Amino acid sequence: MVGGAAVRGARRRSARPEAGGGTKRDRRGRPPWRRGRVLAVLAVLTAGLMAFPGAVPNSVGRLGSLLETFLPWLGLVTVVLFLLALRRRPVIALVALPLPAVAWTLLFAGLLGSDPGRADLVVTQHNVSDENADPAGTARALARAEPDLIALEELVSPALPVYARTLAATHPHHAVRGTVGLWSRHPLSDVRTVDIKPRGITEGWSRGLRAVARTPHGDVAVYVAHLPSVRVGASGLASSWRDESAELLGRAIAAEGRSTVLLLGDLNGTVDDRGLAPLTSRLNTPERGFAFSFPASFPVARIDQVMARAATVGHIRTLPATGSDHLPVSAGITLDREPAEAGSARRP
Repeated sequence: MVGGAAVRGARRRSARPEAGGGTKRDRRGRPPWRRGRVLAVLAVLTAGLMAFPGAVPNSVGRLGSLLETFLPWLGLVTVVLFLLALRRRPVIALVALPLPAVAWTLLFAGLLGSDPGRADLVVTQHNVSDENADPAGTARALARAEPDLIALEELVSPALPVYARTLAATHPHHAVRGTVGLWSRHPLSDVRTVDIKPRGITEGWSRGLRAVARTPHGDVAVYVAHLPSVRVGASGLASSWRDESAELLGRAIAAEGRSTVLLLGDLNGTVDDRGLAPLTSRLNTPERGFAFSFPASFPVARIDQVMARAATVGHIRTLPATGSDHLPVSAGITLDREPAEAGSARRP
């Protein structure tokens, strides 16, 4: 009994500040500068993944693309680490935690900016879903945003006449190829199919079109596309068809003879996903707004995209939910006054 009391007393004394202003140790006898090493490592790793997602290879399960799909959400990891650090205040962790916060700020804080105001064109992009039970209501909701152009995907035969009839008053010009369509306030010409079908798909499949919109600000080549779906499973991200389709679409846009190009579509990928590099390397992406569009019930990623060449995509935002599993997105487009040469892109 006496020996046990002596041991307990020694432990209490060891936890007290040492004479001469020594530092307080924890229950394991560690000084503050040695505590929190796990949190510090996690903070540095999170910052590294945000700043250099390309370091994660795509060779196994396309883990790099999977990370890039949810890259902005790493900010929540930073918040959790910060809350854990506040509980015990380990010095080394508190020193490391600003790293992921700074990385997130540099990468994504600019997207939080406000709407810059009036644009030359307003465009809306929406995968309306082939199971949409209210196409007329969906069309009316899209028209209320007063866009110049409306791009739609997953158009099916029974619903197509409903969209055409409902949008006719506000958007009298339209073109449809396969399951994608474009409605416009301005005349359309030079409409053609864009072949973006991967080699592995053998059945009938048409998900790309190109048209020229004759706007008050000049002619604009408009592409509407619906890239193949991706699947997330135990083996990672299945996106090979999507990536192949993106490459085909990128080649078509690179060969486009008109300087000003808009791409509207369900691309089944985010602008950070390297699988869309054939497009994001050639086109400008939105300067402001996250506009997470999928799934509509709890949006975690923007896979519905608006991109441009010789034009700036300003603020992108989501519109109210329709009968689709996607949310519509709308963006303002400011055309370059001195268009770049065809094939070039001015990154924002």
